[in-house]
Parts: sequence; C-alpha cells; structure tokens
Amino acid sequence: MAGVSKQKQKLLIMEQLFNQRTDESHAITGNQLIDILGAMGIKAERKTIYDDIATLCDAGLNIETTKIGHSNAYYMGERLFTDEDLKALANAVASSKYLTIKRSNEIIKKLQTLTSEYHAPALRRSIHNENRTKTQSDAVYRAVDVLQEAILSDRCAEFTCTDNSGEKKKGGKRAEERVTISPYQIVWECERYYVICWCEKQQKICRYRAERLTEIAIGSEKRHPLTEEEERELRRLKSGGELGEGTSEVLKIQFIDSLTEAVCEKFGDKVQIHREKDGCFTIEAEVKLSPNFWGWLFGLGDGAKILAPQYAAEIAGERLKKLSQIYAEG
Repeated sequence: MAGVSKQKQKLLIMEQLFNQRTDESHAITGNQLIDILGAMGIKAERKTIYDDIATLCDAGLNIETTKIGHSNAYYMGERLFTDEDLKALANAVASSKYLTIKRSNEIIKKLQTLTSEYHAPALRRSIHNENRTKTQSDAVYRAVDVLQEAILSDRCAEFTCTDNSGEKKKGGKRAEERVTISPYQIVWECERYYVICWCEKQQKICRYRAERLTEIAIGSEKRHPLTEEEERELRRLKSGGELGEGTSEVLKIQFIDSLTEAVCEKFGDKVQIHREKDGCFTIEAEVKLSPNFWGWLFGLGDGAKILAPQYAAEIAGERLKKLSQIYAEG
C-alpha cells in the first residue's frame, strides 16, 4: 500500500525534484530521473517519464530541455522568484531590526526552498551587517499582525499601556491600563512600525509605535467611525503631519563633522555615529519634540539637518518659517 501511495505522489515529487535539484547549470536526464525515483520507491519507465514531464509543463512548470551527450536533459527554467529577487528578500530579512536572529534564519531557510539547492546557500551569504541591532522578541510583528487583522475586520484593538509619568502603584510597579483604539493605517517609517488610529482614551486621532503596544488583542466592538475632520487628520499623520507638542520620536539627523563633540554631549557617548564622505555624519536618536530640543537644534545653524521622518523635518521648517516671519515684520 505504501508503494501505491508513493506512486500516486509521483508528479508532486517530480515537481519538488525539478525545483530543488535542477537549474540552468544542473539538468537531469530521463534515466537519471528514473533512478532517483526508483531509489525513493517510486516506479517509473522511459515511456511514461516523458509524459509526466509534459504533464508538469501543461500544469504551468517551466521545464526546459537541453542536451547531456546524446540524451535529452531537463531543468527548471523561469521560477516565481529570480535569484536576485530572493537575495533582495534575504537581505531585507537579515537587515530587519524587528526580526530576531532565530526568526530571520527561519525565514531565510524558507526562501531557500524557492530556488535550487545549488543556489540556496548564497542566500545566507548575501549580506553581513556588522553592527545591526536585532530585537530579542517577535512581539512587534505579532502586534502588526493583530492590527492588520483588526483593520480588515473593521474592529477595535486593545493593548496595555504603562504609565511612564513616574507614579507607581503599591509594590513598586508602574500603573497599567487597557487602552482601546480603532486602527486605520499601519505605517513603516524610519525602520519602525506605527499605527495611526482613533484612541478612545484621548478621544482623537493618535499615532503609536507598534513595538509599544503590549498584550495587544482584537476587541469585540466595531471601529469608531471617522468624521471628515478626523479623516483629514488621519491623512495628515500618514503623510507626515505635525505631532503634538512633547511627543517622543526617533529622528535621523545629519551633522557636519565639527559638531561631533556637541552631539556626543547631547546624546551620550553610546550614540552610534555613521560617518559619510562629504564631511558629515548621521545619527538616529529618540528625542522629545519640545521647545528645548528645537532650541538646541536651531542653535547649531546650518550644521544640522533632520533627514527623517519627513513630518519632523516639516515641523522644523514650519518653526523656522514662523521665526523668519516674525523678524520680517520688524
């Protein structure tokens, strides 16, 4: 019975063989294919093996024919993803700060099944990140999955919010509460996920970093229906509108080299400085968008520039424009 079962799986196994063991440099002849199947306990004959290959081609597989000596040989031609596609995906996975090393390896291993065994090892060697910080948890991706499902099902989401005001409950723990939101848009910006949503607690459109949404779950209620004004605010935040005063955000800022000491004094010696060829360097740091920060930044003159996210750069531009107007009016 086991032999009969395997015989019924012959076409599926042949598809796997062509996918994993062949490419333009590694073709197999009909006789080799018969031997491989025979070693797996699957009976195959010359008069049927070519019909099987034709059936796979009719089903959509791009099996190409070449010659090895005087014999026809076959290999998988065009695939769903080219090797260049897979290397780009593997690089993105290896570079992602939100994927743990274990999760990155698992995904790259799956990507390897989409090419031949001869090209698969190159996906692991395609990129090396010397100082890339990797997260220790997959929580942010679980949060994004929940948010996407909530958006698609038109339902609210709930998460635990920790009070960072400094007040603590008995026992030394920070106060926590469940917050309900109506998620409408997920944004990837400056290597971070954000959700733009209606917040029941604050009664307005808000923007949260996904990694801070702990114990997130889909709620039972429908999402809060947006008014026209709220929809405009949603579009503004999605495209980089100004956030509320005092909001913390991760900024990518460019400085001229002579400001290295001033930057280290402001952000500490542990800040990662990325040198550039044009006499400048960049950093990524979490700052509070407060008058104190803007005063410090503008005090550096044209030696500092916010590169990302775009809305923060727009806030800086608007503030400078207002100052310019004040002095222009005399």
